[in-house]
Amino acid sequence: MAVLWGKNITSGLCAFVVLAAAVAWAETPKPDAVAVANEMIESTLEQLVSKSSPHAATEGVATYYAKRFEGRRTSSGEVYHPDKLTAAHYTLPLGTIVRVINPANNKDVHVKINDRCAPKRFPFIDLSRAAAKKIGLWGKGKIKVVIIPLSQEPTDTEAPT
Repeated sequence: MAVLWGKNITSGLCAFVVLAAAVAWAETPKPDAVAVANEMIESTLEQLVSKSSPHAATEGVATYYAKRFEGRRTSSGEVYHPDKLTAAHYTLPLGTIVRVINPANNKDVHVKINDRCAPKRFPFIDLSRAAAKKIGLWGKGKIKVVIIPLSQEPTDTEAPT
């Protein structure tokens, strides 16, 4: 064992290495809680999408109908009832059954597209009050969701095949 100034070099070197490692660890940027939560949500989102449907799923934004639309006719001709599981979408065919998932809490709902909404630059769906409550949207205004078209049932305006 080498001795320098009457001290053991090996033990001094070990103490220096431990101190250097501690300083390096303290200076290493730690992921913040928001970034970790976003990574967890994205991972959950990917798992949900892969297990949900063979149809293309899209991430989008969901809102819910205002109270003033209650009792009005929708694009499909049905009367809007807030207690039914229905929705408006700007491109999906009327009558399509859609699974809407809130990745923040993993709650989902199946809704029938029976109305149209204004086109947006991003995927968008407008839910009935009952559907909004089922996924935890009620009272929040808008949230990020996953929109998965499942099937299409014929509407009254389409001719049977």
